[in-house]
Amino acid sequence: MAADMQSPRQDDFEVMPSKEAFASAQDNDMAEKGEISIDKSTTLHRGLRSRHTTMIALGGALGSGLIIGTGSALASSGPAAVLIAYSMVGFVVWLMLTGLCEMGTYLPIAEGFTGYASRFVDPALGFALGWSYWIKYAISTPNQLTAIALVLQYWVPRDQLNPGVFIAIFLVVIILINYFGIRFFGEFEFWLSSLKVLILCGVIILSLVLACGGGPDHDAKGFRYWHHPGAFHEFKAKGALGRFLGVWNCIGIASFAYLSTEFIGVTVGEAQNPRRTIPRAARLIFYRIFFFYVLSVFFLGMIVPYNSPKLAFATKQSTSAAASPFVVAIVLAGIDVLPGFLNGCILVFVFSAGTSDLYISSRTLYGLARDGKAPAFLARTNNRGVPVPALAVSAALSLLGFMNVSNDSKKIFGYFINCITVFGLIVWVCILLSHIYFVRARRAQNIPDDSLHYRAPLGIWGSWGALCFCVLVAFTKNFAVFIHTATSDFDYKNFITGYIAIPVFLIILFAYKVVYRTKGVKPAEADLQSGLAEVRLHEIEFAAMEAEKLANQGRLGRYYRRYLSWLF
Repeated sequence: MAADMQSPRQDDFEVMPSKEAFASAQDNDMAEKGEISIDKSTTLHRGLRSRHTTMIALGGALGSGLIIGTGSALASSGPAAVLIAYSMVGFVVWLMLTGLCEMGTYLPIAEGFTGYASRFVDPALGFALGWSYWIKYAISTPNQLTAIALVLQYWVPRDQLNPGVFIAIFLVVIILINYFGIRFFGEFEFWLSSLKVLILCGVIILSLVLACGGGPDHDAKGFRYWHHPGAFHEFKAKGALGRFLGVWNCIGIASFAYLSTEFIGVTVGEAQNPRRTIPRAARLIFYRIFFFYVLSVFFLGMIVPYNSPKLAFATKQSTSAAASPFVVAIVLAGIDVLPGFLNGCILVFVFSAGTSDLYISSRTLYGLARDGKAPAFLARTNNRGVPVPALAVSAALSLLGFMNVSNDSKKIFGYFINCITVFGLIVWVCILLSHIYFVRARRAQNIPDDSLHYRAPLGIWGSWGALCFCVLVAFTKNFAVFIHTATSDFDYKNFITGYIAIPVFLIILFAYKVVYRTKGVKPAEADLQSGLAEVRLHEIEFAAMEAEKLANQGRLGRYYRRYLSWLF
């Protein structure tokens, strides 16, 4: 796969890209003369640096879906099925991200990928995508608050203290982090994401040590559990069909684990010099996600048998240390100290996810308002560039987290997760479709490939393949509801939550088309120019700032920039 990746171009490492590649001469002159003005009251601040963009994109993809969700996947399907599923979905996610980054480096607009869908495909698609994406994260934020309360119940049971107290405290903290501005948010999420990366590195190393017999039991397990009880666990059927269904069941679980990887598409409006920072993030993000996900589930399959009674117990637990298959591995190895520590680590994962979910929710609503698809007041920003009205509306819906005070909230939010996954797959489909139409528009308007600062390695055909895969998964990930015996009833609740996202999306899409009578955008008429001048203005300002910074940079700073900055 590394062979498919493009080698870095020389101008990837230049402060200022060439004028011919990114803006017309007229736009350049206007920017340099100050003739381009930007309304500060409705403009986001580009405060995300390269290390922020890269690490936040990575941290947004590392969450409870990996450290907890892999347990149910392993128990239901076996280690080989988990490894195959996470590898397949990881490759599809990489295809989606590279297409998104190709659009983001050419035209980094504040509306993000909803703006691309409106410009290149159909305004109705941008409308439906934006509101579907906002609904997804409007549900995700209170869901993370519920998860925080459940994690804390590991130490403080709900009969001793109402979980609503924890929800209220963390909701206030999450709102304040988002309110302080993009610079504070970027720095906070950078270090929190860095901590998540260190935690996962520790978990991977610990898993390898346990597999090699370095635990208290001194049992070198190797691939023992791949032979007994086996690499595959038959799911809902016998023989080859059962093994195939096991893999497909894991693909649905893996899709939830990879959600939020498209987070980088939301940050393009607030990234400094996005034409340089986003390609760097794109070139590294796949290898990092692939390393953390695939390697961790690979080692997990070596140290925990899928038929372990402790694993079966864990998959029935709440979002806490008791639910993590990695804790099961620790317990099986005879380590008594780490479960509580790992529960604290899970709290970091969920808290970070809640912070970034509210950020995405508010920026999505802001982008819809900027694009004329939501009330105009939602596009207003304060002097720190924070869209306060959009943040307030998104935060208000986070009050749904207080449903956790009821005993049935865990089951309710389990249904929400089922719904979130399908909404996420719909978002991926729309991003891939936007990239396909973007490539068609470039070709129709004779914009050469050399004018791009980053190109998706597999191009339009990679996006077509990923799109077909995502559509198939969206319609079939809940296949288990159709498989029931005479003694079991039809699981209508999982059926509704598993498929409600599809009609909701289609209703929003066609309602907009009927009301506004929109038509699909023809490739030759797609808007590939609006916003380029503003980007060029930002590049000029950024180049001046970088030049001043380099002139005043000490020896340690130069050493970091040359040898260490690529890590972040």
